[in-house]
Amino acid sequence: MIIVMSPEATEVNIKKVQDKIVSVGLKCHLSQGASRMIIGVIGDKKIISGLQMKAFDGVEKTVAITEKYKLVSREFKHEDTIVNIDGVLVGGDHLGIMAGPCAVESMEQLQESAQAVKAAGAQFLRGGAFKPRTSPYDFQGFAEKGLQMLKTVGEKTGLKIVTEIVDVNAIDMHCAYADVLQVGARNMQNFELLKVVGKSKKPVLLKRGMSATISEWLNAAEYILSEGNYNVILCERGIRTYETFTRNTLDLSAVAAVKELSHLPIIVDPSHGTGRWQMVRPMARAAIAAGADGLMIEVHPHPEVALSDGDQSLTPENFDVVMKEVSQIAAMMGKK
Repeated sequence: MIIVMSPEATEVNIKKVQDKIVSVGLKCHLSQGASRMIIGVIGDKKIISGLQMKAFDGVEKTVAITEKYKLVSREFKHEDTIVNIDGVLVGGDHLGIMAGPCAVESMEQLQESAQAVKAAGAQFLRGGAFKPRTSPYDFQGFAEKGLQMLKTVGEKTGLKIVTEIVDVNAIDMHCAYADVLQVGARNMQNFELLKVVGKSKKPVLLKRGMSATISEWLNAAEYILSEGNYNVILCERGIRTYETFTRNTLDLSAVAAVKELSHLPIIVDPSHGTGRWQMVRPMARAAIAAGADGLMIEVHPHPEVALSDGDQSLTPENFDVVMKEVSQIAAMMGKK
């Protein structure tokens, strides 16, 4: 249930509504809108249906949410969520660009990548220290040493760090080094991991699962928000279909769907979405034109010798071209 408070509702009115919700064993989540406070009620449906909240002073109306995801829904919060990562904003009219190598391979490689993506306009350095790979014989990353390199380079360049977390027991370690915790496609429905990053309050980038529906994706985000962490950015990275020409099928219709269904910002990863560096540039343009709030792009100074995903990585020169084109489209879309 959503309880919409009137514009004239006082703090005392809101507190009484909160106290009533908690007293019957339910959870409440507050969202301050432009003129009204919205209170989301989560818990047993039978108890919720028995609440008589309209009798409370300051309550304008109550609305039942039919979707399983509640806090993520546009019904709960009409205004777009803007995630603030230490002064860098993503969402609304703020475009977030995350770029860098698939995997941290060396300090030299990471520094060269970071300098290039920052010069082109990116605000975030992406890079994997822990690499969950399909084959156990592929490069698995440098673990904590990789996180240390990311933090060092991030501090030198001023870029925020985005890196993937794969283990619930590594949350403290990742929080010490990263600005944004990435939950990868393979872990989208790792519910224990979602709960842990939700409790951390650290901004989370949630990638869509390889075969996940939009509803399943939004329900995964609900796990994070239900733990009290509202700093969630969704990432469309392509889904598995019958097509074999591309690594995945980049579903740009998901951008429009998420904008209708949810208030959370959504970015697009055309690198994993296509698996072909030649297609990253047109798909990046298309993503921004579709209304995406940002991009995640793999950039490597020497893709031909990359230990991971060289085929889909842009050179710094190609990334610079993409950024110039994207900035023009973003301006037309009212983003900056």
